[in-house]
Amino acid sequence: MNFYGVTDLWTYVLGALGIVLLPGPNSLYVLAVATTRGVRAGYKGALGVFLGDTILLMLTALGAASLLRTYPALFLLLKYAGAAYLTWLGCNLIWAAIRKLIGKDRAIVATPESAGNMQNPFRRALFISLLNPKAILFLLSFFVQFIDHDYPTPAVPFLILSAVIMVFSAVYLSALIFLGARMAQNFSKRRRLSAGLSGGVGWLFIWFGAKLAAASLH
Repeated sequence: MNFYGVTDLWTYVLGALGIVLLPGPNSLYVLAVATTRGVRAGYKGALGVFLGDTILLMLTALGAASLLRTYPALFLLLKYAGAAYLTWLGCNLIWAAIRKLIGKDRAIVATPESAGNMQNPFRRALFISLLNPKAILFLLSFFVQFIDHDYPTPAVPFLILSAVIMVFSAVYLSALIFLGARMAQNFSKRRRLSAGLSGGVGWLFIWFGAKLAAASLH
């Protein structure tokens, strides 16, 4: 089945859905922001993710993966910068969790944005999305399987594939944002539970950073 240059649309839809639902630093960050600062801040983080994903999709179309293979030093620079940034965010979340456990309830309520990485969620989510060169390689290897290279207008199937994954991402992040806001109502009165979530997400970010640092082009 060929749909405007997409060779197997429904297989791609199922694959894209699985990709979006797979936990990653982007979705965890948006959930953490929504839990800490509410729906509005959560959507600011989501917009940063959308912009980052859009840029990565454009870079993929322009052959960014080939550029990284041609210049391995550039790939090393990007992956270590990304790993360091994710680790830094993780450490901030863990430190915020420790402060919640040892601090006073009043101080916690008064300064919900005390963790520095919860400020400027749009910019931080954008950086999290962009500082992951492995994502460019993954997008390229996934997309090319569903594009008919003999189609007269290659941009059409690429836009269709991009739109599908962006719609899934928007719905998924929206669900996480409202889930986080709902969880925040309980966390505001349960300091240990809130600190446990913050610390757990922090350790996951450190794990993502270590995984990225170990990534290769092969």
